[in-house]
Amino acid sequence: KTGLLPIQAIKKNIKEWNLDAVVCIGGNGTNTTASRLAAEGIPVIGLPKTIDNDIECTDMTFGFHTALDVATDAIDRLHTTAHSHSRIMVIEVMGHKAGWLGLYAGIAGGGDVILIPEIPYNIQSVAKQVMARRDAGKNFSIIVVAEGAMSREEALLDKKSFKKARAAMPYSIAYRVAHELEEATGLESRVTVLGYLQRGGTPSSYDRILATQFGTSAAHFLAEKKFGTLVALQNSQIVAVPLEDVAGKVKHIPLDHPMILAAREVGTCLGD
Repeated sequence: KTGLLPIQAIKKNIKEWNLDAVVCIGGNGTNTTASRLAAEGIPVIGLPKTIDNDIECTDMTFGFHTALDVATDAIDRLHTTAHSHSRIMVIEVMGHKAGWLGLYAGIAGGGDVILIPEIPYNIQSVAKQVMARRDAGKNFSIIVVAEGAMSREEALLDKKSFKKARAAMPYSIAYRVAHELEEATGLESRVTVLGYLQRGGTPSSYDRILATQFGTSAAHFLAEKKFGTLVALQNSQIVAVPLEDVAGKVKHIPLDHPMILAAREVGTCLGD
């Protein structure tokens, strides 16, 4: 409305409101903007808040554990109808670029298959896991799918082609996985997309404590003039990380991450 670019508008408001400093609370986009403000000489501190847990340089973001509780509870509840009706149940959780929520919720909720962006899936591998369970007398399967999960074929596409292909899909990834599994196995599938249920509600005790630690530390960093930093959790300690180390980056799950190894150890299929 002002005709100014976003950063210019922010700087104008900071000056008009006579602010001493700005605390930016949010995910990758928010903290990338915070980094740009810091580069413009604005006293700014960032706080990592996202259910995706995908901000670089911090072990944990607040919001993640609350969403994890919601997703795990949903998976637990869906076990009942999956078992009673002998179905494949596909549950889609958030995680556009990183699969932390899908991996952790899948493990906590006893998912038989977990599909995340970091590991492109082969639908035949998933179908094989489902049929192996069927042959073992287990008449249902729980498939946890991160919204950003992709097939091996999609993983070969460049970024522009991938976005175009996804935009052309008339439904989310969970529906495609369910449809492909029905065709491959002949078994009935159902889909539940948790969507924005994961982003609201009462925060978990862990998130309340973590947010309190982050908030009090941010106040200390402001008093100490540690501007241009992100309040981060590293090895159970609260530290200040340069925002430029965080800006524009996504914290993906390393393929040798202990939780990926743990999932494989308990027999969970990761689609590869």
